[in-house]
Amino acid sequence: MTSPAPGRAEAIIDRLHARYPRLIDLSLDRLRNVLDRLGNPQDRLPPVIHVAGTNGKGSTCAFLRAMGEAQGWRVHVTTSPHLVRFNERIRIAGDLVTDAALSAAVDRIEAANGLAPLSVFELLVAATFVLFADAPAELCILETGLGGRFDATNVIARPAACAITSISLDHREMLGDTLEKIAFEKAGIFKPGVPAVTGAQPANVLAVLQARADALGSRLAARDRDWTATQSATGFRFADAADTLNLPPPALLGAHQIDNAAIAIAAFRAAGLPVMPSAIAQAIWPARMQRLLGAVLQSMPPGWEVWLDGGHNPGGGEAVAAQLRSWNDRPTHVVVGMKQAKDTAEFLAPIMPLAASLWAVSEPGQHLALPVERIIAASGGVAKPGPTVAAALAQIASIFPPGRVLICGSLYLAGEVLKQDGYTPT
Repeated sequence: MTSPAPGRAEAIIDRLHARYPRLIDLSLDRLRNVLDRLGNPQDRLPPVIHVAGTNGKGSTCAFLRAMGEAQGWRVHVTTSPHLVRFNERIRIAGDLVTDAALSAAVDRIEAANGLAPLSVFELLVAATFVLFADAPAELCILETGLGGRFDATNVIARPAACAITSISLDHREMLGDTLEKIAFEKAGIFKPGVPAVTGAQPANVLAVLQARADALGSRLAARDRDWTATQSATGFRFADAADTLNLPPPALLGAHQIDNAAIAIAAFRAAGLPVMPSAIAQAIWPARMQRLLGAVLQSMPPGWEVWLDGGHNPGGGEAVAAQLRSWNDRPTHVVVGMKQAKDTAEFLAPIMPLAASLWAVSEPGQHLALPVERIIAASGGVAKPGPTVAAALAQIASIFPPGRVLICGSLYLAGEVLKQDGYTPT
């Protein structure tokens, strides 16, 4: 089948979803087969840092990218999901993939694959490896899409280092219903003899990660055991057996971002790459405690602040609650929209006692949006119906004096809000 003329990446993805139904295959064999027919582009990449975890993967990748680019390196990055445009998922030597390049790479994969079964995500990962292999770069950062052990990115045979961010309950239907089971799936990215790092983890999670590293003969460097990250008057301090680094505050807001930034530093050091401390203050990653300054804020009366965060699972709820506790200068009103099948009650539990008011929303165009009524039910009737972000903001502004609003609960909601705000990915 011939691809449409190069156009919006979303049109390409829609065509792929129409042609390739959801095909679950708990192995990587069919992806390896098509990559082999393409000359194994995944083996022709610059040094790779492979990142898995439940929360903080994207932020850690943003810190890794910032440290690489601060040294003048060309950096490939693949992350998911996107917020506004699919192109955000694939960054080639610093630039977002163009629609034309994506279309050509997809054509190559489909021609090599023929009629063999393949999922859309597998096809797009193969296309990403082709695009990365064809463009010179000094560093490649891969974020897993789901889990780790059977994630399509896990065909990388020998990364320079692996990193595991915070583990929380998420995607239980696919990864398991306990932290230990989820940790086992995430540790599936570990490779024999390849150094690995992890941030702050509960003892039961760290034990699972350590057991997998031991089985593969890999050294696992864990926070508060092999390295530390402590807040300081000027930012934070990273220390391991070899050195102590004094770093500026992370560019991304929230106490949890110290953990993510420190994981990035530990991964660079494990891979033998030089660290440029100032780069931690230069990372950019939208919808992670992001202050909005565009059209959404302008819809509010003077004196208001509007913030956006993509946190959506129990661990994300704890991170949001920690930020709410630190905001003690003015009341914070929370607007929540969530994805279906998420742990809504568990996400809301730590947030509700800290919110001046709680509003449930579901945006038109929001992928798999949870109905407003179900969010209200999960809140025990505390949340009020928005039912959209614009309507919720209007009600908040009409009832309360100027304060702060935090919009959260879903990266898909965050994408819709960023579109309304006028955000353009670059």
